[in-house]
Amino acid sequence: MTLSAELKPAIPTDAELIERIAGLRKQKNAVILAHYYQVPEIQDIADFVGDSLQLSQQAAETDAEIIVFAGVHFMAETAKILSPQKKVLLPDLNAGCSLADSCPPVDFKRFIDAHPGHRVISYINCSAAIKTMSDVICTSSNAKIIADSFPADEKLIFAPDKNLGSYINGQTGRNMVLWDGSCHVHNQLSDERVIQLKVENPDYKLIAHPECRGPILALADFIGSTAALLEYTKKDSHKHYIVATEGGIIHQMQKASPDKVFLVVPSDETCSCNDCPYMKLNTLQKLYLCLKNETPEILLDADVIEKARKPIVRMLEISKAANIIK
Repeated sequence: MTLSAELKPAIPTDAELIERIAGLRKQKNAVILAHYYQVPEIQDIADFVGDSLQLSQQAAETDAEIIVFAGVHFMAETAKILSPQKKVLLPDLNAGCSLADSCPPVDFKRFIDAHPGHRVISYINCSAAIKTMSDVICTSSNAKIIADSFPADEKLIFAPDKNLGSYINGQTGRNMVLWDGSCHVHNQLSDERVIQLKVENPDYKLIAHPECRGPILALADFIGSTAALLEYTKKDSHKHYIVATEGGIIHQMQKASPDKVFLVVPSDETCSCNDCPYMKLNTLQKLYLCLKNETPEILLDADVIEKARKPIVRMLEISKAANIIK
């Protein structure tokens, strides 16, 4: 063995990383959040696993001084908005979001100016800058409730997801003006592939996220947020499902219902998965280093936090009044 080989540090195993993360979490009074689309090993080590807003709300209710958000950039921003006094970390700063990135703030400001007299509903999957331009935020769970909270003749803009906006227009009979944005993970799902899977598996139910395109939603047996899809598979008596959303949720579905079978609609013909490349940038190694070094940190101006918080609070008020938790 050469000297250089002797001096070369050993790469820690997943088990060692998990042990180190657990120690740092306790030492630094940190809470670890993992979105449903994270890899299983990160989901399993997290204090909370869920959808983005739910996770930020749960973290805000803890006495943790540090929030490590294993998710994407806009999610960590939301955590900072709801917990401005806490240090918020993101394991990989390059973990962005195709949907959030599809709505540049400068262009969206021009879009709003081109539609005077319109109120703005923005999906939670947007940047802090977009939130500051919004009258109210929504989630995929409460989007219909939020839209219905406005008078029937109110002129509305919905951003940034055109598929979710179109779905809510259909559910409410409204004609909201839609920003032309989408999540590539959901928008790229093939109608033909879904039909093929249904033909090949006639005893499977199709469940879909409302960020999918209209033709897929029209075929679905159930449509809902990621959390709603999980809850549906827990309570439904059926045993077989075709799942039209990001494949990370299958881990929780299989844990909750080990006797059931789940097929993910693949993103293309080369694999049987549908993964978000941004979500999968987070790894146990990056999570460990992030917690150890307390970087990368999410920083937002106080003015942005104040302006972005208002439409989130408004959403929560509307949801509470309608007896909707999320």
